[in-house]
Amino acid sequence: QVQLVESGGGLVQAGGSLRLSCAASGRTFSSYAMGWFRQAPGKEREFVAAITRSGISTYYVESVKGRFAISRDNAKNTVYLQMGSLKPEDTAVYYCAARLGSTSYTSLNEYPYWGQGTQVTVSS
Repeated sequence: QVQLVESGGGLVQAGGSLRLSCAASGRTFSSYAMGWFRQAPGKEREFVAAITRSGISTYYVESVKGRFAISRDNAKNTVYLQMGSLKPEDTAVYYCAARLGSTSYTSLNEYPYWGQGTQVTVSS
């Protein structure tokens, strides 16, 4: 089992940048693929980005491609989401999640472990 704690959220102007971090407990972090999801008010939680256990492969929702970058440091048990060129529509609570296995990285139902979320607000 793994426990996840996100940090780095906040208020930023449109066009700005933020870096989210997700620290994982346990000694088997490198066994988990990691994902970032977000949930805006009144909307369903949606996939944002994912990274494989080794970090070699990454996946993004179309709306953030070229603006966001997911990375991980297995020595520090941490996954990051670097967000740039932020837009008001990026405003949401951002969650990191962990899963075993190597298919369907974009499906939130495949992730059994979740953090508590961190708020990102982008002002226009």
